[in-house]
Amino acid sequence: MAHTTVTERMKQLIAEELPGLIGFRRDLHAHPELMYEEARTSQQVQRALEELEIEFACNLAGGTGVLAYLPGQDEARAVALRADMDALPITEATGLDYASQNPGVMHACGHDGHTTMLLGAARVLKRLAAELPDDLPRPVKFIFQPAEEGGAGGLRMVEDGVLQDTVLGPAASEAYGIHCWPLLELGKVSTRVGPLLAAADMFTATITGQMAHAAWPHRSIDPITAAAAIVNSLQTIVSRNIDPIESAVVSVTRLNAGTANNVIPNSATLGGTVRTLSEADRALVKQRVTDIITGVAQAHGCTSALEWEGQGYPVTMNHPEATAKFFRHGQQAVGTGRCPEWPAPVMGGEDFSFYCKEVPSCFFVLGQVPDGQANPYPQVHTPEFNFNDDSLALGVEMFCRLALDLDDE
Repeated sequence: MAHTTVTERMKQLIAEELPGLIGFRRDLHAHPELMYEEARTSQQVQRALEELEIEFACNLAGGTGVLAYLPGQDEARAVALRADMDALPITEATGLDYASQNPGVMHACGHDGHTTMLLGAARVLKRLAAELPDDLPRPVKFIFQPAEEGGAGGLRMVEDGVLQDTVLGPAASEAYGIHCWPLLELGKVSTRVGPLLAAADMFTATITGQMAHAAWPHRSIDPITAAAAIVNSLQTIVSRNIDPIESAVVSVTRLNAGTANNVIPNSATLGGTVRTLSEADRALVKQRVTDIITGVAQAHGCTSALEWEGQGYPVTMNHPEATAKFFRHGQQAVGTGRCPEWPAPVMGGEDFSFYCKEVPSCFFVLGQVPDGQANPYPQVHTPEFNFNDDSLALGVEMFCRLALDLDDE
């Protein structure tokens, strides 16, 4: 079968699968599940894989992760494709007839779409393989991952060996992941070489002083005063410790203390996040956060206890060769003008970064904004967001093209 024939047949199969994929995506949207609780979502994926007679391993990454596999000719060039499955603790406000049926939980980041596109690629490639004289050009590993939203499910999948030859199929030589993007027009895909998304680290600090009546502040050691000074001092890290041409973020997002207006409390708690684009800046900023919290608390007569949440997410670092392959296939799919280079890194975090640390990888974004959209498209992590089903076909096509790695003629 000629390469162009393979590409044309791939597009035909995507069109045939699309109505069913839309239904699948909307079913997932109506039944969102939080990180490490994606039991129904995982079962839906497994059921679909069983119907297709695609080999898979389940119960990964704590129980809900799934790795599916299609064999291919060149086992030295196995490719891994990844999607995340978890939802967020947000109350949906879309008014859709397939809106979340789980109160306080919704797919506000498009993971229902990511999972559907990966399953769509598995369906299309399975059907295509049956029509080829031989297997697919190379093996494909489909990674359905739990707990991207803060649970580091990507790390647990990597630790469980999904990129190696220990679970299913040969070791992956490269990996690709996709994210819907409500700041990019429908029909476009984009990425960049190097850092695309920031390292993300979360912290909580408890400042302990001495409780007293608010009318007798001299008998207290006020943790609120110390906490306020810490918040202000933390803002100097980026302005005074980071090279002005580099990027970093230190945001304090929580400050809690006290139970009554006439009592100086015994303690105050603050929390926030650090975002950086290099491991050197990451280490520097985390150390400065530690130093400031410890030193300012002590200067106010308080003690402090600082905790970092897990190990955080590394920088999502796109490999040059994998990214070049993305651009080659993206431009063949939609044209050069609709596959632009993303201009600058984004300070959000992604646990696809753990795959990037293991094999050459590329994470890319998929446009969501319809042509002529009058109002701003709802952003991810908001109650109004909904994955745009009109982008499903292109997402499936990009996964398929990256798996097949054939050039159009």
